[in-house]
Amino acid sequence: MNVNGIPYRTIWLAEDGWAVEIIDQTRLPHEFVTLRLETMKDAATAIADMWVRGAPLIGATAAYGMALGMREDATDGGLTTAYDVLMATRPTAVNLRWALDDLKALLEPMDAGARNHAAYVRAAEICDEDVAICSAIGDHGAALIQDIAAKRGSGDPVNILTHCNAGWLATVDWGTALAPIYKAFDARVPVHVWVDETRPRNQGASLTAWELGQHGVPHTVIVDNVGGHLMQHGKVDLCITGTDRTAASGDVCNKIGTYLKALAASDNNVPFYVGLPSPTIDWTIDDGVADIPIEERDAGEVTHLKGRTADGAIAEIAVVPSTSPAANFAFDVTPARLVTGLITERGVCAASRDGLGGLFPEFA
Repeated sequence: MNVNGIPYRTIWLAEDGWAVEIIDQTRLPHEFVTLRLETMKDAATAIADMWVRGAPLIGATAAYGMALGMREDATDGGLTTAYDVLMATRPTAVNLRWALDDLKALLEPMDAGARNHAAYVRAAEICDEDVAICSAIGDHGAALIQDIAAKRGSGDPVNILTHCNAGWLATVDWGTALAPIYKAFDARVPVHVWVDETRPRNQGASLTAWELGQHGVPHTVIVDNVGGHLMQHGKVDLCITGTDRTAASGDVCNKIGTYLKALAASDNNVPFYVGLPSPTIDWTIDDGVADIPIEERDAGEVTHLKGRTADGAIAEIAVVPSTSPAANFAFDVTPARLVTGLITERGVCAASRDGLGGLFPEFA
């Protein structure tokens, strides 16, 4: 995707061929800054402190983190350390475990001297695979948007509500939930996106709105509690969100607040879809509500906000009394019964084990 007309991925190798560069997403939308990762611990910090975020990008960063770890220490001990440190960074997104298990299985049988090169090659492949997966999700999801536009026939925009950021910033490129929107927009289908602010980190207001603006897609930022009102008044044609982990049963774990949007959509007969890359499916879990670990982050993300002041400075402010404690649950789980369909790289399916198994029989 483009930033001020210049094509970018969210993660890439530096010109020296070994260091890894990323976009610092904590600085958006007010500053566009890239960072250089030179060690495995740099990659771990990037994931834990959310310089990068979004399940697919977390997986890609972890893969390159393993490559950096092998550059530092390719012994069996170094491999174990890199795996353990990176695995501990964030608990919810299953792509982290998927990428680390993939690299570990590849590297363990190898001699230490071969591990560094092999890790870099596989990390690059994971990134390219993610781009292809997200592009295919975009194609399948765009067909849903095009169908709504064709049935309407009036030329009015298809109004899509999304939550958090599941665009190209959450992946290596294209995105999951936003990929269908980009594909439809590029095909000249009239679209408009309602962008949830997504408290407490405001990934919708700061990231989704920024990247939609960079691409020229019409959009409006709304506070998190407006979605139900819009649905009641017929101003939402469909919802599309992303996911950090999906149970084999079709239960979907995504940024906190997604469950409430799904409830409102169900009550108002608004289709609720989830953009789902296959590495995000956790085939070992059937009950997402009971078994998906929910990350609890620092309360400061709730009690404080960062933004640009009137004089142009970037500042952090407190928004709650200093004596009040705060809880910060980062994700919730939407039961499969509330999900209209899962948009995968292989097509759209029901949110169920049978639906997923029909598209991915090798895992079912």
